[in-house]
Amino acid sequence: MERIDKPQDPPPNYLVWAILTTIFCCLPFGIVSIVFAAQVNSKWQAEDYDGAMNSSKNAKIWAWVSFAVAIGGFIIWSLLAVLGVVAGFWADAINW
Repeated sequence: MERIDKPQDPPPNYLVWAILTTIFCCLPFGIVSIVFAAQVNSKWQAEDYDGAMNSSKNAKIWAWVSFAVAIGGFIIWSLLAVLGVVAGFWADAINW
């Protein structure tokens, strides 16, 4: 088995981003991001550089998924609220 040279710097773990998206965005996907973020440093210490890079990449992807789901949910909620207001005005106009 070939020995891989240690890269200079460890990959970013995105732990802060993962925690923030868990708290403010989408809880289930944020937790997945936290799990991957927590694996980065331990894999780096165990000299599993490819594993650390993959965990870093997955932590970033799941943080973005959590953020996107939250934004999508907010947009849908906003549209439903606007449609509810419009329907209320329309219903009041018909009853006159």
